[in-house]
Amino acid sequence: QVQLVESGGGLVQAGGSLRLSCAASGSIKSIIAMAWYRQAPGKQRELVARITSASSTNYADSVKGRFTISRDNAKIAVYLQMNSLKPEDTAVYYCNANIARYYSDGYYLYWGQGTQVTVSS
Repeated sequence: QVQLVESGGGLVQAGGSLRLSCAASGSIKSIIAMAWYRQAPGKQRELVARITSASSTNYADSVKGRFTISRDNAKIAVYLQMNSLKPEDTAVYYCNANIARYYSDGYYLYWGQGTQVTVSS
């Protein structure tokens, strides 16, 4: 089995910062890419940032210049540093990863359980 566990969410005032972490565990052979998504109440889940195994990154326009995604291959973890937070960043943040498991063919997409980020004005 593979698990992704997020942490680091919370309540912060506008202009503040938070750092989200997502750790993967289980029978993991390799990971192509890891990403952060978010879903605000009444809205669709959207991509926030993505990082490949080669450390290539891409960001949603709404977070460019404020958020930074990084990964630690040794710890099998991905991070999201969020600065200059705005009330519109309020959402449940999810990490996902394209993972190949030992004794299994292909890559599969796994999701974490989500962590709430609330930004007050």
